[in-house]
Amino acid sequence: MENTWNPGSLLRLSGSYWQVCTLHTGVKLEVFTLLSSGPQGAEALCHALKGDLRGVVALLDALCAMGLLVKKEGLYANSPAAEQFLVKEAPGYVGYMILHHHFLMDPWNRMSEAVLTGRPVETRISGATEEAERESFLMGMFNIASATAPGVAKALDLSGCHRLLDFGGGPGTFAIHLCMENFHLQAEVYDLPTTRPFAEKIIARYGLECRIGFRDFNFHEDHLPEPESFDAVWISHILHGEGPEDAQGVVTKAMGALKSGGRIFIHDFILEDLRTAPLFAALFSINMLVATDAGQSYSESEIRMMLEKAGASGIHRLAYKGPTESGILVGIKA
Repeated sequence: MENTWNPGSLLRLSGSYWQVCTLHTGVKLEVFTLLSSGPQGAEALCHALKGDLRGVVALLDALCAMGLLVKKEGLYANSPAAEQFLVKEAPGYVGYMILHHHFLMDPWNRMSEAVLTGRPVETRISGATEEAERESFLMGMFNIASATAPGVAKALDLSGCHRLLDFGGGPGTFAIHLCMENFHLQAEVYDLPTTRPFAEKIIARYGLECRIGFRDFNFHEDHLPEPESFDAVWISHILHGEGPEDAQGVVTKAMGALKSGGRIFIHDFILEDLRTAPLFAALFSINMLVATDAGQSYSESEIRMMLEKAGASGIHRLAYKGPTESGILVGIKA
């Protein structure tokens, strides 16, 4: 990439947050959802948003310049992409993850504090904002996982496995798709009690209450309620939220849930051993720096070492590569 850098490309990158913030604002104000009923004029949208006409017009015109809206004869309408991905009721809606990114803007803007102190950036948020942030995170994770889980389910060999543990599985998205792909499989989702209502609603939506259960579990504090009783353990995007010692503890505890010969699958943003690629995993390490006490992206060799220390053998990486270059490592409990 060094051959592509020049004053113009550097300044384009430096100012790219202008488009980012415009997108975030459009999603936050639900402009695209308001336009899903058909083209509208600026005055009507201004009234619906309870906004200032000058400000609303500036936002709408910028969204048109970005290709997300279309302006014709004084009326604004969604582009096909906005209709598909930015309308709240649309099946392909990604707005929750966009809002999650919006809530991360302040910590990222203060990244220098985290770099110099090694501590996450402290932010003060109200109860209402905290609830909105939790919803955007949970729904965003569900939307992203829903898009990747079908491919993951086809990549995993669960032949001979009858009980799966989705360790820190949130709403159980992966457990759902793994059970749909493997009709012989029963699953249990272990996660915090605050996640239970959302998980049970999603599991019921797929009609899998009889095959997927949820157990309140804090993997830092709680002892395994069913040690050595699962044929497979799935750990997706958990390790990057932990420092090396706690990440090792998660892997070790998960291994304790497996029967002898059981399989452990670790899905995460995996760095190359030099830690400078892929780009998304390297940048995600900064996201963990500004937001967590010790989280980081890990390299393949570091995750292999965690598995080995926990007693896994036959460790190998699957050919699967996710949309953000995530990967899957597999080990067998000796």
